[in-house]
Amino acid sequence: MDPTTEAPDAAGALAAVTAQLVGAEQRSGQRRMADAVADAIATGRHLVVQAGTGTGKSLGYLVPVLLSGSSVVVATATKALQDQLAAKDLPFLELHLGVPFSWAVLKGRSNYLCLQKVREASTSTAEQLALEDIAPTTRAEVLRLAAWAGSTPTGDVAELDWAPTDRAWAVVSATSEECPGAANCPMGEPCFAEAARRRAQAADVVVVNTHLYGLHVASGDTLLPEHEVVVIDEAHQLEDVVSDTNGLALGAGRLANVARQLRGVLAEADVVTHVLDAGVRLTEALVPLRGALLSEPLPGPLNDALVGARLALDAASTALLAIDTGVDEARQRVVRAQKAVGALAEELDTALTVPDGSVAWVTWGEPLRLAVAPLDVGPTLREHVWERRTAILTSATIPLALAERVGLPAERTDVIDVGSSFDYEEQGLLYCAAHLPDPRSPSHQPGVRDELRALIEAAQGRTLALFTSWKAMRDAAEALRPLLPYRILTQDELPKPALVDAFRRDEQTCLFATAGLFQGIDVPGRTLSLVTIDRLPFPRPDDPLLRARRERLGAEAFRVIDLPRAATLLAQAAGRLIRSTADLGVVAVLDPRLASAGYRWDIVRALPPLRRTRHREEAESFLRAIARDA
Repeated sequence: MDPTTEAPDAAGALAAVTAQLVGAEQRSGQRRMADAVADAIATGRHLVVQAGTGTGKSLGYLVPVLLSGSSVVVATATKALQDQLAAKDLPFLELHLGVPFSWAVLKGRSNYLCLQKVREASTSTAEQLALEDIAPTTRAEVLRLAAWAGSTPTGDVAELDWAPTDRAWAVVSATSEECPGAANCPMGEPCFAEAARRRAQAADVVVVNTHLYGLHVASGDTLLPEHEVVVIDEAHQLEDVVSDTNGLALGAGRLANVARQLRGVLAEADVVTHVLDAGVRLTEALVPLRGALLSEPLPGPLNDALVGARLALDAASTALLAIDTGVDEARQRVVRAQKAVGALAEELDTALTVPDGSVAWVTWGEPLRLAVAPLDVGPTLREHVWERRTAILTSATIPLALAERVGLPAERTDVIDVGSSFDYEEQGLLYCAAHLPDPRSPSHQPGVRDELRALIEAAQGRTLALFTSWKAMRDAAEALRPLLPYRILTQDELPKPALVDAFRRDEQTCLFATAGLFQGIDVPGRTLSLVTIDRLPFPRPDDPLLRARRERLGAEAFRVIDLPRAATLLAQAAGRLIRSTADLGVVAVLDPRLASAGYRWDIVRALPPLRRTRHREEAESFLRAIARDA
């Protein structure tokens, strides 16, 4: 949009639209956000908006973007929000905004059925080649998916009302690393992924996940249509997502996947064996380096393992080039295998000569991987995003120094906080257990368990207890189950959707969980009256990538890296409590540093503005009153 263009009356249009909602209410933060977004687009300035829970931020940015007539990509980190935009918000605005627009959802290629692979799996010879190494139950799933291919309009796995196993889905879908492209595929014209891209190319609004947007940036802007505005929702995750998508992670699994593809087309078993053996040698080289930040040149055994993997792929590539077949299905298998081998070879080359500005390390968890990522995502985002289009970054919790960390130009960026529509002082209480021992003391976790018992009894269950380690979670659940009359679920008992559903159904159930549920869980109502956090969620001091970033920043590292991450994650956890205007409850932080550390106010200011207390009796009294009313 021309910077001299006057911003439309976004707040007025928003008021007219939201009046059509059931139980409509005017939200001052939402109106302020809409006006700020409209001004940003009109002037070409970037905008960072903290919009607390209950603001209605999706309508707050969609209305002004649509009124501007700009082409826009909306990137969100969670599938739940992507589904909300596609199934609820955009169809609603299509009916009530009075401005014509088109929209589309675009996902990564592996989310769609590959019609070529479906056709291959449906022919007897090809089926035998493809399915010989999988279980009969998986084979049945593949045939069920092949039948579904004839009725689905989009081929999107999200359409299914059942969940196929990863192995079954891999047989009938193609990753970007193996897909040869529409021009080189017999099914390129009816391809579901290509159809989704065509819809996105023609749409005014394209909804993607942040991971795909990061891949778009990494590809040099080749995956998504050109756009004038990008909205990044859940922007607190942007730095980590862009770091992941602009880097790589190599392990034995990648080589095993390529070997599986080679097995379906090569007669030379030794070529496949060499690729698999290269994966074994890579794992052996990674084991003694677990969690290590690597310097250049890479340690000898690891370098040798990477070179060996590269030579095994060269041999595979040569064998693939020698194949001469007139059978379409076989030829397509060869083309996909060639593409997969080439993509992995490129990543091995990158790992062998770590690019300037990037660091290499070995991951902690299983399976072990060699990871490479940029130290600073700012330059990449500046080149591919901030200098090319207007950006709106929003989240319920904006980390301290986010704009600085992602390279937004200070002279062209505005940062605002529009608050929340909730009355936090009336609805909730923040309790800090200031009397507990320091978290580094052996007596801290027993103290945490005593606090949990008293608070859960007062709340009569209805608790989401969050922990910064799996061990602390399991130990607390084991200690408290015999002492409390309420059911205690732990995060490792069920898949996340089933876990949250079980918690939601029974008011007095308690759910004990780790960092995976600090965000993305929405349980309004009486089921959740108490959220506890066992300690301030600072990142691991030995995280290799963060360690490299700390070394680069020196004395500023704690302020720029550790403190914002802890404050944001704690705020996200606290945000699980108040999800509607009727919710009441207590957030209990069982870490005395929130009451005593010199940095405490940086963390407190990031939290919802709840009333504060250090007295457990006050928290218990409030919880008993809530339980009594319930």
